[in-house]
Amino acid sequence: MERRNIIIITLAVLTITMFFTWKGCSKNKLEEKGFPVSNNQTTDNSEDEKVEGISKDSLKFETRPSSVLLTGVSNVRLTTVYKVNLNKRDGTTFIGSNNYLFNDTELGQGNNWNGNLIPGLEGVYGYNLVNISHFDLQSKIKKELFDKPVLIKTLYYPSFSKDTLNSKIVKRNYIMISVYNDDTNKDGFINQKDLRRFYLFNSNGERQNQLVPQNYSVFKSEYDSDNDLMFVFARLDKNANGQIEDNEPINIFWVDLKDPTKTGQQY
Repeated sequence: MERRNIIIITLAVLTITMFFTWKGCSKNKLEEKGFPVSNNQTTDNSEDEKVEGISKDSLKFETRPSSVLLTGVSNVRLTTVYKVNLNKRDGTTFIGSNNYLFNDTELGQGNNWNGNLIPGLEGVYGYNLVNISHFDLQSKIKKELFDKPVLIKTLYYPSFSKDTLNSKIVKRNYIMISVYNDDTNKDGFINQKDLRRFYLFNSNGERQNQLVPQNYSVFKSEYDSDNDLMFVFARLDKNANGQIEDNEPINIFWVDLKDPTKTGQQY
């Protein structure tokens, strides 16, 4: 019995040690999302300092494609483009990978969303996702959705799966992207401290309009399946300093997913 207790205690200690080791490695592995956009910040010449985080990064950085996204528009394929990051522990480079938004709730009869958070739309996000490449299989034309690197929070695009909502097949022909695309707080970086915008693109990859006004920062959304609406929660940059404070007001905007050019303010 004593031997058994020793084994159990040893396993427990090993488990705790591995947990904290993993936590430490995870913390050191990824730096803060984002990248510098100006030389306003003072930098150190030390090589160790240069790889410590994004504040010592180069203004020009390498990007790499991750994977091709099949869309519900048969001639349109999207490629996620990521910033190349440096692993300071061993000097190797790496890029982020696509993570998908999933809905694992039980849906009513006539609703098959194939695991998508919103029927007819797939949602993708990833570490330092900085652009989306659009390719038209018919015209053989490739273009980037943004003319310079941005920090993409979430990409919504027409689902390849045949989703149904209230027993009807849902077809989308547009793209929506929530993104940090300007150094709104003027600290020399594009990162999650800036205002997050929400843009609409048509299936040809042409930007249409902002789904939420310019002086807001979106931070979450909810889906109304009865009316096929997206409710977007956003904070107003009331003092126009390009950053969001907790005491600034929250408003809610609606987007008609049947026709996302139709939007309005719900609260």
